[in-house]
Amino acid sequence: MTLLENFEMVPVPTAGRRYRRCDRVRLGDVTRGGQLRLDALIRSTQLISNDDTNDAGLEDDLAWIARSTVVDVIHPAGLNESISLTTFCGGLGRTWAERRIQVVGDSGAHYEVATLWVSIDPGSMRPRRLSEQFLELYGPAAQGRRVSARQRISRPSAVVVATGDRLDWTPRWGDIDPFGHVNNVIYWSALQHALAADVPPGHRLSVEHGAGVLPEDRPVVVVDRRRSGGLNLWWLTERAGELSDAYSAAAAVVPGAAVTIS
Repeated sequence: MTLLENFEMVPVPTAGRRYRRCDRVRLGDVTRGGQLRLDALIRSTQLISNDDTNDAGLEDDLAWIARSTVVDVIHPAGLNESISLTTFCGGLGRTWAERRIQVVGDSGAHYEVATLWVSIDPGSMRPRRLSEQFLELYGPAAQGRRVSARQRISRPSAVVVATGDRLDWTPRWGDIDPFGHVNNVIYWSALQHALAADVPPGHRLSVEHGAGVLPEDRPVVVVDRRRSGGLNLWWLTERAGELSDAYSAAAAVVPGAAVTIS
């Protein structure tokens, strides 16, 4: 079992802060097969995250950078399906917190999403400790659970870098966020492009961020495909004609690893 397969999705707590938002899957959100696209799903999770933070009145806790996101596709959503998103804190670290989001639809859609967000000082752009206000509001839902910020996707081997598929992907001017990195949503668009197919039920997917793809980078995207239907994908940066052995970001697809949570 890999670290990603062993990842724990915790259920919606019965106590502590929970925030809910309703939405609908629109034409601009779906694939040619009518399934909710991965980037559209992640955009919805970012919207509820921002709405929750604003609703909580956390004026000093608005700067966060995504470290990793894990998505369990229990059953994909379809065009015009009404969906309900419920978010809560799934765990805490020193300078980071896990935001859990459960997505359910009126036609059977079900996703479980966990994003590890690192709290950032807007002035220095360095990680900072979670504020007492944040811990007071979100801590009870975490129920004492501590989460790690370690990477679960390993670096690619030299063989994979040399022989793996190359994904035709170049960041656009509008893909860069105010922190000077490619926005989290864009990586999920690239992963959907690499899959070139709708995501079957039961799949677990993840995107992890290293230094991130910067505006001046010309990333090389390497894909390692598995017969099982899974894959690993790495955004590598070329420096002085050589690829860096540390990835800017990475993604993984693990068939059959999603866990149904009520």
